[in-house]
Amino acid sequence: MTPFAIAGVQMHVAALHDNVEGMRHRLDILMARFPWTQMVLFSELAPFGPLPRFAQPFPNAVLDQFCVDARRHGVWLIPGSMFEKTPDGRIYNTSVVINPEGEIVAKYRKMFPFRPYETEVEAGTEFCLFDVPGVGRFGLSICYDIWFPETTRQLTSQGVEVLLHPVLTGTTDRDAELAIARATAAQFQCYVIDVNGLGAGGVGRSLVVDPSATVLHQSAGQEDMFPIEIDLDLVRRQRETGMRGLGQVLKSFRDREAEFTVYDRESGADAYLHGLGPLEMPGKGSRAGLRRADPRPAPELRRADFDKDAGGDHAPPLTGRIASG
Repeated sequence: MTPFAIAGVQMHVAALHDNVEGMRHRLDILMARFPWTQMVLFSELAPFGPLPRFAQPFPNAVLDQFCVDARRHGVWLIPGSMFEKTPDGRIYNTSVVINPEGEIVAKYRKMFPFRPYETEVEAGTEFCLFDVPGVGRFGLSICYDIWFPETTRQLTSQGVEVLLHPVLTGTTDRDAELAIARATAAQFQCYVIDVNGLGAGGVGRSLVVDPSATVLHQSAGQEDMFPIEIDLDLVRRQRETGMRGLGQVLKSFRDREAEFTVYDRESGADAYLHGLGPLEMPGKGSRAGLRRADPRPAPELRRADFDKDAGGDHAPPLTGRIASG
């Protein structure tokens, strides 16, 4: 058994002022209550909220303070993410990984901003994985990234065993996201630690899933701290023998016969996708491709047709017309 204790912090996130002291306060409480915790994960954009106008340069004083806190508590700390403003004015949704010595050992920029809504945010291009010595390999993705299985495929193909997934989901698709988190765990035989916020930070319902898609914990809609001890040997055993002795999906992908030409941008295999129109905000009312009412006149129905369908001679008389299809 290779145990490792990860705690998620689901907390209220404000949009118009920073949440840094609230995060630090909750970290202190968590470590006082559960001192055996070894890694702490906050939700997406927890420190400064969801508005890009509060973007920060990297590095910054807040990250320095989180480094001090990680060293003081002796934990791995992923303080959600924050909007990063680069010297040339671009904005990224960026997360960092801080080790127990208070050092930033990894940095990740969200690959799939939630477009067409997050129009001010640039997309990152580099994957993030890191090793916890003596424990295992961890990977980081942010919110909408998980909707694209290629992101987790890349990480797990490089040995990632635990997917850390801070999110900010306050929309009606949270149910779908929870289903995707469970499917991701099963497809890629890894733990998924999915931490959402509250208020301007989301609708909660954070989730911890093991490699067999079993839910180990799901929060409700209130503040929650949930330390969970995972077992990395479970990942390794399942990747060797399959989920419940069944599907060995990573090895099957490794030994595949097929090549997926859709990933070659020059192949033309994705021609259909280029016919879907621009990635833009939906409009009101009917859009291209939706079925419209048939403009042709509706045909007259005969009494014999109605009597036959009604099953007898005592049906009420027809009045008006019935529209076609």
